[in-house]
Amino acid sequence: MNSSVSRYNALHCVRTTHPLVHNITNYVVMNWTANCLLAVGASPLMSHALEEQEAMTQICHALVINIGTLDAPWAASMKAAMCSAYKNDKPIIFDPVGAGASAFRTQTCMSLLRSTSPTVIRGNASEILALAGHSYTSRGVDSNEDSAAAIEAAKKLAQEFQCVVCVSGHIDYIVSAKHIACVHNGHEMMTRVTGMGCAATALIGAFVALQPDSVFEAVQSAMVVTGVAGELALHHSHGPGTFQIHYLDALHNLTEKSLTRMQRITYESF
Repeated sequence: MNSSVSRYNALHCVRTTHPLVHNITNYVVMNWTANCLLAVGASPLMSHALEEQEAMTQICHALVINIGTLDAPWAASMKAAMCSAYKNDKPIIFDPVGAGASAFRTQTCMSLLRSTSPTVIRGNASEILALAGHSYTSRGVDSNEDSAAAIEAAKKLAQEFQCVVCVSGHIDYIVSAKHIACVHNGHEMMTRVTGMGCAATALIGAFVALQPDSVFEAVQSAMVVTGVAGELALHHSHGPGTFQIHYLDALHNLTEKSLTRMQRITYESF
């Protein structure tokens, strides 16, 4: 499923099927993440109470774990949700926000990943390098490295956890067991609005929910949609504030013609 037409078909399927995406995500981006999911046609579900994780994972179509505002009780809910999602055969999308910034954050990530392997890991270069065990100190949620610097680390994680790894940045690298897709869409303005990466993780959840047997292709579709919407929003924006508004509109109004004309993706094998 590599053509722009099939990517639009994937988007159309999200818009018409409205997959329910269960998010345990951080305080900073909850509202933004929910609005991005709604704009693309999916349905958001935000729940972090330990007591209801089993019930929520039974009714959702995908689970998104985002450790942004991490604490011990939330970590327990994340573990319970991941185990329940695995038991109920629901895809798990893992966002290791700020991995490498503290020992607690990195160790919690590794504990969660080893309890139940995710379907997809999406992070910036610094986060992916930290998960792969590189001696690395992050300065928080921002990456100090170009996404290309984390390709080998992404390969290692993809093999270790038998999942697809997405390293987002100037170029988004999507790494499977044998192939790499390179998405060249997007714009630097996207780094000036908080939660764009978190929203991309949630959108991956919506696409993977409907393509559980084609995860590599589903992640490509989500990242192309994310990047193209960013480029379209830029044309109408005067800065980060108006960009955020126009980004939601671009997600909502994205057409097959725009995806066909604007998508820029290349492939590598290893």
